Amino acid sequence: MDMDSSKLNRSLKALQTSMFFVSQPFFIMGLLLPVYGKGVGANAVEIGLIFSAFSIVTILMRPIVGWALDRFGRRPFYVIGMSAYALTMVGFAYSGSVWNFVGARLLQGIASAFAMLSASAIIADVTTEKNRAQAFGKLAQASSRGSIIGAILAFTIYNTSTLVEWYSDASLQTMLFLAYAGFSVVAFVIALARLPETKVQTKEAEQRPIVWSRPWLLLILVTLVTAAAWSMTSPILILFLQDRLEMSIDVIAWAFLPSGLVWATMPSRLGKLADRFGRKPLMVLGLVVSAVTMFILPTLTSILGLAILWALLALCFAAGDPAEQALVAELTGGDQHGRAYGFYVMASDIGAALGPLGGGWLYDTVSPSAPFVATGIILALCGLVLFLFLQIPRPVKIEQV
Repeated sequence: MDMDSSKLNRSLKALQTSMFFVSQPFFIMGLLLPVYGKGVGANAVEIGLIFSAFSIVTILMRPIVGWALDRFGRRPFYVIGMSAYALTMVGFAYSGSVWNFVGARLLQGIASAFAMLSASAIIADVTTEKNRAQAFGKLAQASSRGSIIGAILAFTIYNTSTLVEWYSDASLQTMLFLAYAGFSVVAFVIALARLPETKVQTKEAEQRPIVWSRPWLLLILVTLVTAAAWSMTSPILILFLQDRLEMSIDVIAWAFLPSGLVWATMPSRLGKLADRFGRKPLMVLGLVVSAVTMFILPTLTSILGLAILWALLALCFAAGDPAEQALVAELTGGDQHGRAYGFYVMASDIGAALGPLGGGWLYDTVSPSAPFVATGIILALCGLVLFLFLQIPRPVKIEQV
């Protein structure tokens, strides 16, 4: 759609700034939730329930929220998402039981469904094929930088505490998550005050249905399969690395720092390449190189090798993800962006929910390296399928009012 540069810049700046603040807890949550769950007496199944609650809600809500975005606009749902994140952090701050944490995770899933789909639709609305992937990359960078700052905040609070067993101390939990709630309130205020509505206004009285063209269907299927492949390794990665490298989690965690720096600096630059040379080359290259890293990972013998390999893997994600998100908008019309991203992210969520089951089975029944080899094979095949069969049509045009 055509949009004056001032509105475009205002929209993107408001998105990036609010996303920076609301993303503060995103990285550290994965580390803290099992610890907090254990602190309130949760067993392994209950900790799994705390994690699954988020996924279940997002899978169910993505298509509904996507439809609502196209019907009622983007801005209200993004603002609601920011406020829901603030309430979520307050919920975590005062959670003292397993069911408190499950409830907070359910609310977090609602917040994510509202905010993330709205953000994707807004970027698709205000950009063109000439700058769309770069814009998605900038949003990813803002989120990554916020996550790094949030992790530093958490480590600072806990390392300056005089308590030894900080994981069982409710006051530290409350202090940290109230700080994150404060950042979410800042994100809410920025979105409320500075984010304009970007929904495309069309002459049609009703929403046009999404046309399930061959490229669109192929993209959805590849998204589901690759998400399942990646998630096959997620539950067993740390266990495998501990056994393989014979190092503690604290030492292994440092190996992931370079990948965080890649995510904080590279997505917009690689997105710019996707805007210049096309979506397909960056997507295929990202999948093929990722496949190679999966084949190499089981052979690692040093923490340095892990750091290099994981940074390379982050680079692949940073190349393929903005290009893929931009392609979603270009395979659908401007009045369909909400529903399009709803289906796209739902496919990713379903794959992410299915993958760990297969990965765990391969790890236990075949060999510890089998999930990584299987992931590599699937990623390589998906890259080949996209290379051979993905034909990207000209962007869909719609008549505005």
